[in-house]
Amino acid sequence: MTVKITDTTMRDGHQSLLATRMRTEDMLPISPEMDDAGFHSVEVWGGATFDTALRFLREDPWDRLRELKKRFKKTPLQMLLRGQNVVGYRHYADDVVEKFCQLAVKNGMDIFRIFDAVNDLRNLETAIRAVKKASGHAQGTVCYTISPVHTPDMYAKQAKQLVEMGSDSICLKDMAGLLHPYDAYTIVKSIKEAVSVPVQLHCHCTSGMAEMSYVKAVEAGLDIIDCALSTLSQGTSQPPTESLVATFEGTEHDPKLDLEQLAHLADYFGDVRKKYAAFEGNVRVDAGVLLHQVPGGMISNLVSQLREMGAADRLKEVLDEIPRVRADLGYPPLVTPTSQIVGSQAVLNVVRGERYKQVSKETRAVVLGQYGETPAPIPDDVRKKIAPDAKPVKGRPADELQLEFEKAKAEIGPLAHSDEDILSYVLFPPVAREFFEWREAGDGLEPEVVAAIAAALSQDHHATPTHDGARPGAAENAWKIAGRRRLMRQ
Repeated sequence: MTVKITDTTMRDGHQSLLATRMRTEDMLPISPEMDDAGFHSVEVWGGATFDTALRFLREDPWDRLRELKKRFKKTPLQMLLRGQNVVGYRHYADDVVEKFCQLAVKNGMDIFRIFDAVNDLRNLETAIRAVKKASGHAQGTVCYTISPVHTPDMYAKQAKQLVEMGSDSICLKDMAGLLHPYDAYTIVKSIKEAVSVPVQLHCHCTSGMAEMSYVKAVEAGLDIIDCALSTLSQGTSQPPTESLVATFEGTEHDPKLDLEQLAHLADYFGDVRKKYAAFEGNVRVDAGVLLHQVPGGMISNLVSQLREMGAADRLKEVLDEIPRVRADLGYPPLVTPTSQIVGSQAVLNVVRGERYKQVSKETRAVVLGQYGETPAPIPDDVRKKIAPDAKPVKGRPADELQLEFEKAKAEIGPLAHSDEDILSYVLFPPVAREFFEWREAGDGLEPEVVAAIAAALSQDHHATPTHDGARPGAAENAWKIAGRRRLMRQ
């Protein structure tokens, strides 16, 4: 059986390695040739790209999608959708999820990879239903992690439930690079026996095992693998496309892609990568993730937090504390936003000198079921210490939310030119409002402001990353100044 390849270069590749900073102008010239390469799909949207486009790049993410769709005439476009979190960091009301999926399809999106941070499948129901209603492809996703409650049978059971909910395909998402090759074989075989739809595997190279896991998973009957072109692969990104194509060449799994063409595409992105050198992370294999299960990008966040608190020498204590916090919070997979929640709480526990002496509102929300049902029950003593008097959410968290779209429409007023703008505002209110104000002030930038931004870009990589590696810094401030100058001139 031929294995198909989804290319992640334009989304997860640069999100993992370059803090999500690749601009649309660097994607469009190569898009027609990417379209001719023969990929199963090309991942170009979702994850942190939506936030970063508005916050740092001063780009409309909806424009990016429309422009890419004009150039990808044959290859389906794919995105990462955080279920009820959409592309943000909290649960949004059903009307927002439904409207987002509808407009994403209208603007050019084909395949939606839909996941939930705690694998509560109730948080995927609305998104799957909305994608199907809009005639998109809904890929139900199970996040892979290692704990006493995560077993091959559990993954297969959830995959079957996702198909029963309407999923057109299944993805096993290994965001931390923890999947052992032989476990990949066992789990994929178990899922394939449980469902009849295509099964896809998404791995990161953090631990150095991803390529081996792909080979064993394909041997177990896997249909599709996620790869990035070599010049934006490995480290905390995906395995290199060319290497996997060469691995399966001449076998029954041969993807039948042209290595010379792939090499040309990789050369293009190799040149593009140089433009974003200021945002390079510490790209290397980190086998330590097999012990502490903390993804590489999360570690950089922890270091920044500790440095700000004058405790940079206590990283090892935090890494030791993270598994304990994760167990206390019901063994959630470490993926946005649970990775940030667990990591930040571990920092507080270590720095304050007492476990849960200070509790973040997000930790409290997890304990109260506001993110969904955790894989394992939260121990009573932990619940009593963190939220002794509050009543936990028993049902689907989104059922507690009031409709949001029309309220947001009234709030943002004429600054929003479309329903797409209103959704951007719902998802990221202060960021979107500032972007709209900047847009209203005019598109042109004064030469001195352009120079200031260019200089600031080289400083941004020292700033503290936000969710999914987006880093605020001097360049963001320069954009703000530019927008305010224009407003003052009007």
